[in-house]
Amino acid sequence: MALLAFFLFTLLVFSSSSCSAIWFQHPHRYIQKKTMLELASKIGINYGRQGNNLPSPYQSINFIKLIKAGHVKLYDADPESLTLLSQTNLYVTIAVPNHQITSFSANQTTADDWVRTNILPYYPQTQIRFVLVGNEILSVQDRNITANVVPAMRKIVNSLRAHGIHNIKVGTPLAMDSLRSTFPPSNSTFREDIALPLMLPLLKFLNGTNSYFFINLQPYFRWSRNTNHTTLDFALFQGNSTYTDPHTGLVYHNLVDQMLDSVIFAMTKLGYPYIRIAISETGWPHSGDIDETGANVFNAATYNRNLIKKMTAIPPIGTPARPGSPIPTFVFSLFNENKKPGSGTQRHWGILHPDGTPIYDIDFTGQKPLTGFNPLPKPTNNVPYKGQVWCVLVEGANEAELEEALRMACARSNTTCAALAPGRECYEPVSVYSHASYALNSYWAQFRSQNVQCYFNGLAHETTTNPAFSQEMIAASSRALLCEQERLKEI
Repeated sequence: MALLAFFLFTLLVFSSSSCSAIWFQHPHRYIQKKTMLELASKIGINYGRQGNNLPSPYQSINFIKLIKAGHVKLYDADPESLTLLSQTNLYVTIAVPNHQITSFSANQTTADDWVRTNILPYYPQTQIRFVLVGNEILSVQDRNITANVVPAMRKIVNSLRAHGIHNIKVGTPLAMDSLRSTFPPSNSTFREDIALPLMLPLLKFLNGTNSYFFINLQPYFRWSRNTNHTTLDFALFQGNSTYTDPHTGLVYHNLVDQMLDSVIFAMTKLGYPYIRIAISETGWPHSGDIDETGANVFNAATYNRNLIKKMTAIPPIGTPARPGSPIPTFVFSLFNENKKPGSGTQRHWGILHPDGTPIYDIDFTGQKPLTGFNPLPKPTNNVPYKGQVWCVLVEGANEAELEEALRMACARSNTTCAALAPGRECYEPVSVYSHASYALNSYWAQFRSQNVQCYFNGLAHETTTNPAFSQEMIAASSRALLCEQERLKEI
């Protein structure tokens, strides 16, 4: 018995000594892990400002503190915001816009000037942790940006190092369109056209600087574009459904883990299996166009609440391919941004109204039990809409803007506005409103399949009924629709 006790004591001392020795030999590993856990435990919020009804940076930052977010991501390096953030405990991410990437790549002095202007006056009082160079650069038509992003990132790192700054990581957010295939996760690879010219140098840079692969992750689009392939519960971290990867045997309980592991397997196939991953954007729209299935408050609140619960778990949950790995995460977004182009969902990702009141309740600390929130409105659009949809003008649309939209719609195709020519069936009544009502609906109906949206910079919206704003509007809208029906018969 005494011998056994001695053996256990010796083993304990040896283990403790070994652990201490490892810590003293590699203290940077301990510090890095501690930093990773701190970054991941503070859920971030994306603070975009593409709107004409948004509060000031002062008000917005106060709102961010009230919702108890731990990290704020800017899409620029706004001086007012950075000054205000110096008075908070928030971690901060700033960004270099896409259009500046090429100039950074070509000239170290340009990058030095940017760091001197946008980081040095604020750091370290403003707790800048990430600099993101560009945003979803693969969606930009200018191929020079893609070719120059990694050299631009290197120059920013050079400048930071020259000033003795080592704890600000540099990266670039990419979307899932960087992958050629994502299902099953183990089959994932990067697109052939970018794998060698972009992804390999990027991964080498991230690995060498111990930075993160930033991914903009939107399960809403993955689910809504193929509702028969993935269940809504799986996308919302709900239910008991699972998916088993046939090649690895890894079991998935939600769509986010599937998508994250797709990126991990793609990086592994290029020889970089250990680069850390961060989610630079993720969320769920609370509203959208009539045909945008599942965009509602119930789903948005459910997704973000469950996401935060998963990402703030202690110890970290990670993913099936990387269990226990902390993942810094930014929810998208603080406000709705009504000046964003595209479909209705693009303008409805916010968690707050402009006055700071919540669109739905959410706890960024992850400590509130999911059963502790107030009941949510029941969703009414979780299945595709089958009825008729019209594109009509909004009430009080600006006449000068309508004239510009009318010219745009009629210029693209000879058939769009043919019925508005003098003497034709839709020429009367002659007014900007009447002609624009016909033209925009005609244009939308003609090019809807090519991803044209019924928005026109806020001049129009979709409806399932003919809205009774006024007798003139009813007549104009009805006439436009009848004329459109006649035109389609002629085609």
